[in-house]
Formats: sequence, C-alpha cells, structure tokens
Amino acid sequence: MSITPTTAPASTGPTAATATAPTAPTARGTDPADVIADARTRIDALDDRILGLVQERMAVSAVIQQTRISAGGRRVNLSREMEVLSRYRDALGRPGTSLAMTILELSRGRV
Repeated sequence: MSITPTTAPASTGPTAATATAPTAPTARGTDPADVIADARTRIDALDDRILGLVQERMAVSAVIQQTRISAGGRRVNLSREMEVLSRYRDALGRPGTSLAMTILELSRGRV
C-alpha cells in the first residue's frame, strides 16, 4: 500500500509557525469587521489544511502499523510515541503534549 500526499508538504520545525504568521490588514481596508472577517476566512483555510494533514498522518500511521504487524511486531511503538510527545511539547509547551496525545490516539488502531 502506498500513500500519496493529498496536500503540499508542510514545513516543520520552529520556523514553520512563522511562515504563516498574521499579516497586515488586507486591501479591503482597516475596518475591524473586515479585518476579523478576513482573519476568520484564513483560519478556516488553515483548519482545512490541518484536518487534511491529520488525515494524511493517520493513513501513513496505518501503513506503518500494518507493516509492523505483518512482520510479527507490535502495533504501537511506545518509544516512538514518546519522541512524538516530546517534539510537540518542545514546540508548543504543555498544551502540545495534549495535542500530540490526541493525534496519536487518532492514528492508533486504524488497521
């Protein structure tokens, strides 16, 4: 089974968050209602991308789990999960751990 990404590759690391940092008000003007509407539209687009990336991650995780099980291994690799938790915590603080736990939970047992 091969996985074909459905979205452009995401950048990773500390600079990834700054790559899409908020910008100055758009050409619509500086009316607060316009600024908020534009920002909400952007958030909706970002959420769509995040959801797509989580779904892609789940699919890739399923491939890994199925391959590991087929080779006689365990479905879950706890040391790998600890690495993921640490990476999210380092990047986002304590809430990052909760986010990583949710993502790991979504990615387990889908084989």
